[in-house]
Amino acid sequence: MTHTAQPSRPLRVLAAMSGGVDSAVAAARAAEAGHDVTGVHLALSANPQSFRTGARGCCTIEDSRDARRAADVIGIPFYVWDLADRFREDVVEDFIAEYEAGRTPNPCLRCNEKIKFAALLDKALALGFDAVCTGHYATVVLNEDGTRELHRASDMAKDQSYVLGVLDEKQLAHAMFPLGDTLTTKDEIRAEAERRGLAVAKKPDSHDICFIADGDTQGFLANRLGKAEGDIVDESGAKLGTHEGAYGFTIGQRKGLRIGTPASDGKPRYVLDISPVNNTVTVGPAASLDVSALTAIKPRWCGTAPTGPGTYTAQLRAHGGETEVTAELIDGSLHVTFTEPVRGVAPGQAIVLYDGTRVVGSATIVSTTRATAGVA
Repeated sequence: MTHTAQPSRPLRVLAAMSGGVDSAVAAARAAEAGHDVTGVHLALSANPQSFRTGARGCCTIEDSRDARRAADVIGIPFYVWDLADRFREDVVEDFIAEYEAGRTPNPCLRCNEKIKFAALLDKALALGFDAVCTGHYATVVLNEDGTRELHRASDMAKDQSYVLGVLDEKQLAHAMFPLGDTLTTKDEIRAEAERRGLAVAKKPDSHDICFIADGDTQGFLANRLGKAEGDIVDESGAKLGTHEGAYGFTIGQRKGLRIGTPASDGKPRYVLDISPVNNTVTVGPAASLDVSALTAIKPRWCGTAPTGPGTYTAQLRAHGGETEVTAELIDGSLHVTFTEPVRGVAPGQAIVLYDGTRVVGSATIVSTTRATAGVA
């Protein structure tokens, strides 16, 4: 028998407040439930002005001020913690290194793993807090034997379990997601914020990468990695054009290829492979993006690691759908086979396995097998 984890006593809770509406309502609900809540905003840049402005990020000076105002309205203590060095090393530098290696990382997932539920949680526990509260839409379920599981949010449209799939059972034991059981719409969450007098009720959601101020990922990478001209080739190796840096491309990309030579069949071409070794980008037809299997490394399990082959559903993107797979852990690597081919899977992405609504775990994709022929 399982049930949503509900504390049997008031807890000392550290509420991570990004300055957005979700984390503010989550903190307010935790306080309303009788917990001793302290709000904290994470300063993730040594130069916050360089991060996204216009209320579109989660790391700016205005976000810090919005979080402080929300904490004042809720009536809880509030602090700003400087985690800029840790964020730069574990998230920003990792992001740059992954692109330089021809992979496509997810910085939000890495931030949850390394910052919010590692650096922040470790510091919170050291200071005597019992749990870290965030505005993520996911649910922690407590089993009769005392173990915990991470499940999708009640509302699939808002579910964020994909970016939390890196959390282990110990971290889940100290995680609180007050919005996870919410079947209300985002408009209703905003209405709740307005009823509570929270000024962030109408603040736009953040969507883009917070540490890229203008949203130009390619320009951000070019400034740090420099221009490196290379070839764009087709599957036969024939040169079709040039580029200024292979890091500026992602698997499945169609726009911005700037290929002068049209395809013989007149159909669009897509990025199939990115090789940092020879700085080459390979393009081809959409059908060549179909993947039948993949290998992933660095698995992290939300509970006990599975043994033997199993049948699951998998999610490959934060806002992607589910697909049926069989998966098996062999010598520390996760080997996954898709029931039906999937398109546009890129090394560096995370694959998150589910058993129903339960998150089994997450791993980082390192290679894929094309449904046609060859390995991408």
